[in-house]
Amino acid sequence: MSTRGSTTSSATALPPKASIVRQFMALTKPRVIQLIVFCALIGMVLAIPGVPSWPEVALAAIACFGIWLVAAAAAAFNCIVEQRIDAKMKRTAWRATASGELSNSQTLVFAALLCGAGSAILYLWVNPLTMWLTIATFVGYAMVYTIILKPLTPQNIVIGGASGAMPPVLGWAAMTGDVGPQALILFLIIFLWTPPHFWALALYRVEDYRKAGLPMLPVTHGSEFTRLQILLYTGVLFAACLLPFVYGMSSWLYLVAAIALSIGFCLYAYWLWRDYSDALARRTFRFSLYHLSLLFAALLVDHYVYY
Repeated sequence: MSTRGSTTSSATALPPKASIVRQFMALTKPRVIQLIVFCALIGMVLAIPGVPSWPEVALAAIACFGIWLVAAAAAAFNCIVEQRIDAKMKRTAWRATASGELSNSQTLVFAALLCGAGSAILYLWVNPLTMWLTIATFVGYAMVYTIILKPLTPQNIVIGGASGAMPPVLGWAAMTGDVGPQALILFLIIFLWTPPHFWALALYRVEDYRKAGLPMLPVTHGSEFTRLQILLYTGVLFAACLLPFVYGMSSWLYLVAAIALSIGFCLYAYWLWRDYSDALARRTFRFSLYHLSLLFAALLVDHYVYY
């Protein structure tokens, strides 16, 4: 994600082909996609009682690859839609679409190829339900959220968070062919995690969002209101993180991890609410990433210990 389409001297420039490959790969937002695929994998693992068989492992690997392709396509398409906004923000101005080093037609063809390949893999080798749910997620993120919600309402993250919360549901559907209540619990956790996660980022990037003309909550309602919302959301998220134990999906091992991680997130939110600084907002944002990753990792470990 550190590739920047800046000009370099001939002595340090990468070969043209390697540079283009890196530019295209950067458009897929690899770090975000890794988290998406990881959450989908958790859904797959939890859908299978006990240790998976080799055919189930193969199916999970194929499903992860198909989901990765479609998610990467959505990320690349997002770069086309937001190229003007990206060009105004320090965090995204380096993207090849924003700098003009890749044209819209090149990026659109790239996204279409990824989406087509991923959809075909999911339909032919996984199941049609997973393909349609993944396509719906693509549409929800790349079109409904990016084109409609993001520029129109400060609640964009809240409503658009439904697309980002879908990966465990996709994973569950890939292994079972349906969507169970356990998958919906995982969906709810990510759905509630998304607003405090992104609002922490928006707090210390508020000038970027204001310059880009995006109605993020800190821009429209101010820092204090946003910090209060983060605190309230982390409290509700805490309760949601207990649901896997309450429903019987996990044992005490997960419960201990969920309580510890959720207390940590709530403490960061409280400190942010009481005494704001950009540095603390950055730490809160980083901790939110650890919170979700470690929470789902604990659920994964607990699943095998429990069974």
